[in-house]
Amino acid sequence: MDMKHYKKPILEAIDPEFGSSIKIHDYKEADNEFAPTWHFHPEIEIVFVNGGSGKRHIGNHLSYYSDGDLVFIGSNVPHYGFTNRLTQNKSEVVIHIKPDFLGEEFITLPEMQDIRSLMERGKQGIVFHEPIKANLGQEIEALLDMNPFERMIGLLAILEQMAQTDGYTLLQTGQVVLETKAEDNQRLDLIFNWVKQEFRRSIPLSEVADMVAMSDPAFSRYFKKKTGKTFTQFVNEHRLVHACKLLSEEQISITEVCYDSGFNNFSHFNKQFKQYTGKSPSAYRKGIRRLIE
Repeated sequence: MDMKHYKKPILEAIDPEFGSSIKIHDYKEADNEFAPTWHFHPEIEIVFVNGGSGKRHIGNHLSYYSDGDLVFIGSNVPHYGFTNRLTQNKSEVVIHIKPDFLGEEFITLPEMQDIRSLMERGKQGIVFHEPIKANLGQEIEALLDMNPFERMIGLLAILEQMAQTDGYTLLQTGQVVLETKAEDNQRLDLIFNWVKQEFRRSIPLSEVADMVAMSDPAFSRYFKKKTGKTFTQFVNEHRLVHACKLLSEEQISITEVCYDSGFNNFSHFNKQFKQYTGKSPSAYRKGIRRLIE
């Protein structure tokens, strides 16, 4: 598949709102132009998805969320957006702040230690669980109607609660932080977008290596260095996240889920799924149904 079919990776330029050091946007519909694009920016990003279900792809992490999401993404951590027209969420509030938005001296004060630690953890990507997700989601949405001073105070309160809670999971096993090296970003963008389209079939390593003009061993080393995972692990994660989505949203058999997700062996699918989620496919589906009920 030719590179020309994909957009180049984007360093998203973010301008704060007039009279504010914070940019906050409420996406009522799937109108976030960066959502389908592998992109990054120096600004820290906080995203609250109100309801709905979809995928989160942050750095080398790929997973599926249901009943909304609350994530914290550190500076220069590459990611895709979280919603589209199929997500069926009510809204998506996205906040962007510079790492030093409080000023270099203010952020070093002893009282800011917890928030500094939060920002450091954010380089791995953070997802927050209930009840903190619902509670902070309401506070994040309330920021939309505040004046700049009230918004600053409200955001600090939100950051402090994020820093204090233990109801979270770090998404990346390590840190994947991009700099503005166009060649690497373009390769990763090509590979990630291509896998998103082709994961349902068998993908020989030689095929993707040839696509980015590398030998098989060179590509294997390159991909592991950039993502912390082998290419096979990465493809299987796409398949497993797709399986989670099908189990949650479609009334089809688990066997159909297996083959529609790109696995050609049912026992292998069951084993991989349990390793990835901690549950069998049937137990995962039952858990989702209980959550909805």
